[in-house]
Amino acid sequence: MNKFAVVLTSAFVAIAAGVCADAADSLPVWAYPVNPPGLKPASDDGSLKHVPNSAAAFTLTQIRDLFSPPDWHPDNHPAMPDVVGRGNKPGQFACGYCHLPNGLGRPENSSLAGLPAAYIAQQVADFRSGARKSSEPASLPINLMVAVAKQVSEEDAKIAAEYFASLKPAPWIRVVETETVPRTKVGGWMLIADDSGGTEPIGRRIIEMPEHLERT
Repeated sequence: MNKFAVVLTSAFVAIAAGVCADAADSLPVWAYPVNPPGLKPASDDGSLKHVPNSAAAFTLTQIRDLFSPPDWHPDNHPAMPDVVGRGNKPGQFACGYCHLPNGLGRPENSSLAGLPAAYIAQQVADFRSGARKSSEPASLPINLMVAVAKQVSEEDAKIAAEYFASLKPAPWIRVVETETVPRTKVGGWMLIADDSGGTEPIGRRIIEMPEHLERT
C-alpha cells in the first residue's frame, strides 16, 4: 500500500525542548490537533472512490462507516475477525476502521501491526479503566477508542490484539528532516496542508501530514 503520511522533523534535542516549553502554556496544536468549530465533512455525491492498485470501490458514506472499514487491499492481510472488520453494537466500532486492516493506522491513531498481543490488550484495558487517556479532552479519536474499550468484551479484545500482533509492520511513514515545512491547518483531527499554500519554519515541532490528502 502507499505510504500514508510524511513526518517533517527537526533535530530531536530541539523537539524535546519545544515540548517542555509548550507544555508550560497550553497543549501544542501540532501534537494535539482538534478540529475547528463548525468543520463539516464533504457531502457524498454517490460517486465511487478508488485508490491505486485496488479493484475496490466505495462511496464516501461507505468509507465513513465506522462499523465496516473500507478494505482497499484485502489480499494484503489475513481475514479480519469480526471485531476488527465489523462493529456489532452501539459504541463498539470496528477496530480496523481507525487502525486499518493492515494494522498500520491512520495519522490520528496508533500503528498496531506487530506489537505484542498482551501489550495491545493491556492498552484496551487501560482505556476502559481510565488509566490511559488523552491530555486533550476534545480529542475525538481518543474518545472513540475509550467508547470501544468500554463496550468490547475481554475475549474480543484478545482476538483483535492477536490479529494485529500477527501482522508484519511495514514502512508507512516517510521522515524528512527540514527547517521549512508547508503551512498547515487542522482537518479530520490531523494536520493537513493549508489551502493558502506557503511554507513556514518548523521551529520546535514535529509536523505529521498525509502525502495524499484525498486518499487519506
